[in-house]
Amino acid sequence: MGISPRRAVVRGSTTSKARPSAKKLAATKKKRVVAARSKDEDIGVAHRYFAAAPEDSRFYFRALGIRGGGAEIPPADGLPGGPPRGGETAVGEAPEDILSYGGSHQDQLQGLLAVLATQEVQESMSDCEEIMSMQSRTGVIYATTRAKRWGFKGAGDPAWGNLGQGAPETGPIGGPERSLAVELDDETNEYGDVNGRRDLRDAVAQYYNHWFRQGKKSQYTAANVAIVPGGRAGLSRLMASLHNVNVGYFLPDYTAYQQLLGEFTGVAPIAIAHDQDGLRTSPEHLRRQIQLHGLGAFLWSNPANPTGEPIEGDTLRQYVEIARQENTMMLMDEFYSHYMYEQDSSSGRPFHTLSSAEFVEDVNKDPICIVNGFTKNWRGWRCCWVVGPKHCIDVLGSIGSFMDGGTNNPLQKAAVPLLEPGFVEKDALALQAHFREKRDYMVRELEAMGIKARVPKSTFYIWADVSALPPPLNNCVVFFEYCVRHKVICVPGIFFDVNPFHRRRFHKSPYIDKLRMSYGPAWPNLKQAVKGMKEIIDLAKAGRLPPLGEPTD
Repeated sequence: MGISPRRAVVRGSTTSKARPSAKKLAATKKKRVVAARSKDEDIGVAHRYFAAAPEDSRFYFRALGIRGGGAEIPPADGLPGGPPRGGETAVGEAPEDILSYGGSHQDQLQGLLAVLATQEVQESMSDCEEIMSMQSRTGVIYATTRAKRWGFKGAGDPAWGNLGQGAPETGPIGGPERSLAVELDDETNEYGDVNGRRDLRDAVAQYYNHWFRQGKKSQYTAANVAIVPGGRAGLSRLMASLHNVNVGYFLPDYTAYQQLLGEFTGVAPIAIAHDQDGLRTSPEHLRRQIQLHGLGAFLWSNPANPTGEPIEGDTLRQYVEIARQENTMMLMDEFYSHYMYEQDSSSGRPFHTLSSAEFVEDVNKDPICIVNGFTKNWRGWRCCWVVGPKHCIDVLGSIGSFMDGGTNNPLQKAAVPLLEPGFVEKDALALQAHFREKRDYMVRELEAMGIKARVPKSTFYIWADVSALPPPLNNCVVFFEYCVRHKVICVPGIFFDVNPFHRRRFHKSPYIDKLRMSYGPAWPNLKQAVKGMKEIIDLAKAGRLPPLGEPTD
């Protein structure tokens, strides 16, 4: 396999770095092997054990960042957790032994990684480099690309259980009917304004005023709204507007944030860990982190992708207050705000939803920019918006004129009726009932398989924990690789360990035993996925899990 030149990241830019000579690589490998044995005999044994493994069983080790090169180590008396070694290939005939070793001797493998983690060795490790570079794609793109290697034909393929897609089903779910007709008159055929049609901007402003700002003096108008061709387009405009700013973000969060935070040179991304169960951040912790790191902006999804954890009520009020007091621009990704499953009797709204707009005091002064749209909450259209202070929206219009050119004009016109309050209420209630049923089904099935599935309060994702599965399925990359071989797609948890510039090593990720599983697809997809995962786990429990080979072209 050919190796592309290593990319050296320098403050947001990339430059190619030439690879060292083969002689130097060989010398480096030998030095590291000797160091491994002198540091810890188990580490050396683990390295040699990998070297003797069959080629099609090595993916497990590659997922942890390990590649071969340890065959120079003299034979030892035996392998911890494996059969005695009678020769260099004695244990190479049983892939299950190798995979079991990897699952039950994580400490030795991690020790090996610590020894091998040098720039020279990384440059010589083509398989490790390939795995590390996979994080340069969003999780869904990586997952579907791998699935296509195994015959996946795209969204809607009936032979596959696609729990990887970040999109909800678009068929009937019992809500109000939608008119998909739009009159294409001369005005509609023209290019739209870069920040969107006036009638849609008015409708978006009134959506927030009606559901979140009744009785408040400061109200949103069309001047506070930019219509954008998708959520990532809106987030990209916001990122491009920042200059010399420390931007905070939570872990875990939406996989595309990695690219957003790593591609704009005016942004210095700073990861913030949650202080409550790894899922939530207290207002006090948020304030401390903003002050400690000098955060001028903060990007986060609420409700959270992938955990399904919402921040609402008094906690959200305090977040907005902190943003106002610390002068920190909150970039609020609220795309799943209609997918709320708990009862809410305190708001007075006929359906449960949330938005930071509820706690904004002055719509033109408070540093709150909200990104939302039809793609999730209304199921399907790449027509979205950014709501915020007028001066921010003016800047986004300037950026949009060269970045994306604006949103499809006929689609904007067709979308206006979807924001009418009566339609929103009926549609949201139907959506919540339908997706709650699918959520409960998936949680029940996953738990029965031995996969820990915390019940999400919102979104259409389950943050699944495979740590209790038999090795090697307790590793998210390995579990995913077996899934695609059984026509199931999910997204490994490492992709939500948002890691701009690859400054952290992904095999050290706290999400190595997590996967995001979407119950956004229609019922047949969910049932197909459950069937495939059961087959994989049953094989593992019976000790009959086959080796991980690649398809023949």
